[in-house]
Amino acid sequence: PLHPATSEWTLDYPPFFAWFEYILSHVAKYFDQEMLNVHNLNYSSSRTLLFQRFSVIFMDVLFVYAVRECCKCIDGKKVGKELTEKPKFILSVLLLWNFGLLIVDHIHFQYNGFLFGLMLLSIARLFQKRHMEGAFLFAVLLHFKHIYLYVAPAYGVYLLRSYCFTANKPDGSIRWKSFSFVRVISLGLVVFLVSALSLGPFLALNQLPQVFSRLFPFKRGLCHAYWAPNFWALYNALDKVLSVIGLKLKFLDPNNIPKASMTSGLVQQFQHTVLPSVTPLATLICTLIAILPSIFCLWFKPQGPRGFLRCLTLCALSSFMFGWHVHEKAILLAILPMSLLSVGKAGDASIFLILTTTGHYSLFPLLFTAPELPIKILLMLLFTIYSISSLKTLFRRSFTLVAQAGVQWHDLS
Repeated sequence: PLHPATSEWTLDYPPFFAWFEYILSHVAKYFDQEMLNVHNLNYSSSRTLLFQRFSVIFMDVLFVYAVRECCKCIDGKKVGKELTEKPKFILSVLLLWNFGLLIVDHIHFQYNGFLFGLMLLSIARLFQKRHMEGAFLFAVLLHFKHIYLYVAPAYGVYLLRSYCFTANKPDGSIRWKSFSFVRVISLGLVVFLVSALSLGPFLALNQLPQVFSRLFPFKRGLCHAYWAPNFWALYNALDKVLSVIGLKLKFLDPNNIPKASMTSGLVQQFQHTVLPSVTPLATLICTLIAILPSIFCLWFKPQGPRGFLRCLTLCALSSFMFGWHVHEKAILLAILPMSLLSVGKAGDASIFLILTTTGHYSLFPLLFTAPELPIKILLMLLFTIYSISSLKTLFRRSFTLVAQAGVQWHDLS
């Protein structure tokens, strides 16, 4: 294992992603052997960039397949005369050409397309009532990247409610006699086997505490380096304002103000100056309180796969707003699933447009060099204009006030 002092960046991905990178390394050595030297920090070469770009594009094949499967789950009642007016075509463009995913994967450089492909594929399987496959894919996804724990409550509750209970009463409430122990055991076995395959070797070597310390480095700052626009960013800003006022009025001693950054991507702690300091436990409690209403509705007022998708989106947004050390790209956890809802109802489309516009704009700091400024502005404008025009065409008869979002289509335009 690498010593923590090897690099300032911790190894904070689950085991499956490590195996994924290990497989990639066997191909990478044919491009540039030096990129595989773990002590060769900040190394860059044209061949390394070439390999990174092509490997991301190649792995996006899974994302394309997942989008195809999701499009099969869309209701085709609103079928336009032209191909470009059909919901499935619009959804495919909203997902495949998503501005946020494009800059995160192909400019900022990550493998999020591959990971989101696993998530969308698991959602598609749940829509297709292939619950065991959906559960398996999501379990695998969690061991590739644990940020998807944000939406795990939606998966767990939906699978228990819709798969383990085989029948409901006419009013939609639970028919307890229909509870299937076999299905519960099957789901548990899937989760257990995937977890055992991922974490078993570390458990055998007594290295599991080290794995979890890297996966959940709570000594990092409350906010990520570029400040995801969530509740804690406002909280930190308010603390900063109050501290400046306190210094001006001489209520505070400059020598007692902490010097550490509250927004570092590196490992360090921060104490607020005026407001109470926030702990990881406090953010967890706030997140759980925020997701409870959607979880409650998913259990007691089930609305099928679309209800699950709404709950998943709300879980992602709640975790984004109140989670600890949230990365800006976590907003894509809500934007991509919301894309599926946007082509179903005009109200969902309105919310989707507001969410994508604000959420994608919050990703701008990831591309911070001057040459990238016109690129990100142009790409976002193209995606936003297409989203508004295509969804407006799809719901051309819904020009009246949309109750769910409280806005009109021409206002969004």
